Amino acid sequence: MAEVLSPIVSDRIWALPVSGAAVKFLAYLVSTSEFGGELTNRQKDMAREYGITPQAVSYLMAPLRELNIVLRPVSEDGRQGNSYRLHPFAAKYDSHTSMENAFKEALSQIKAGELPNLKLPKYSSTPPTAEGPPKLRVA
Repeated sequence: MAEVLSPIVSDRIWALPVSGAAVKFLAYLVSTSEFGGELTNRQKDMAREYGITPQAVSYLMAPLRELNIVLRPVSEDGRQGNSYRLHPFAAKYDSHTSMENAFKEALSQIKAGELPNLKLPKYSSTPPTAEGPPKLRVA
């Protein structure tokens, strides 16, 4: 079964305002996550598999949590739980159809205030100068 990566984060991963180490750790999280983004490994297990300390896992995950790429769901008693999951817009899926359905559900949850939106930078390109594109020549 082929997996489908959400293009919202994966296509622009190079532009995330996080360190290269955090980007690499995000790739690890996506590869080890369940379809839909659930992270079943505990932080201690992630550290062992990734070859770092549990404190380093927290350090690498912190900027991803700030951007809401990694979520720490709230438990029924209102406290933050011990589990993590990828935002639906950053997860992998087993098919395009399941990704589209997850995106629709995520959008309705964001509108209802039940799911935080991603905090990604606005991507824009520099407009051309008044003279048009640069005139490049081979030396």
